[in-house]
Amino acid sequence: MFKILITEDDRELRQLFEHVLVKNGYAVQGVGNGVEALQAMDDGYFDLIISDIMMPEMNGYELVDSLRQAGNSTPVLMITAKSGFDDMRLGFLSGTDDYMVKPVNVNEMVLRVGALLRRAQMINERRQVIGSTTMECDSLTVSVDGVSTVLPQKEFMLLYKMASFPGKIFTRQQLMDEIWGYNSDSDTHTVDVHIGRLRERFRDNQDFRIVTMRGVGYKVVRS
Repeated sequence: MFKILITEDDRELRQLFEHVLVKNGYAVQGVGNGVEALQAMDDGYFDLIISDIMMPEMNGYELVDSLRQAGNSTPVLMITAKSGFDDMRLGFLSGTDDYMVKPVNVNEMVLRVGALLRRAQMINERRQVIGSTTMECDSLTVSVDGVSTVLPQKEFMLLYKMASFPGKIFTRQQLMDEIWGYNSDSDTHTVDVHIGRLRERFRDNQDFRIVTMRGVGYKVVRS
């Protein structure tokens, strides 16, 4: 059974989410802020986190950033009253995986939770499938309609990272740090060069495309 941590300071809303998720077969624990969430994660494992943004002591942005800085890749669904693009941008840049705006349709929330959990399982299996395109980590192979291509390691890792979270925006620095490492002597222009090569390789691919987010970075979207 998947276990979900709900981080929400509104007690009634937290209890509503808990009720709906338990009814749909999930194990759930609720906490009131980011500090309590980190404590709960120290005490046990969670498959997914649902987090509000505006909370006392530690807000949602700070919680997700703290997790990602520590190397924790647990999927995060951020739920908030903040509907502006800048708020959403901050959420994605902090490392959140999906975003919903209050008032929340709880049925949609359940669907998004299921999608995030399936995606996380695929990543753990070191295999990613988008339409007729299959990416195999162990062989650095991308297969499209049965035709396989072995990519250089950095190109594969770059594509696989973004394809694992379709629609999520990655900054150049995030990609640089994760693929090349924090101590790399290369600059972020290296990311642009590799993105250009990937676009050329897969310019005719019907399953996905790499989108430039001006002033931010890149994302992979399903076609």
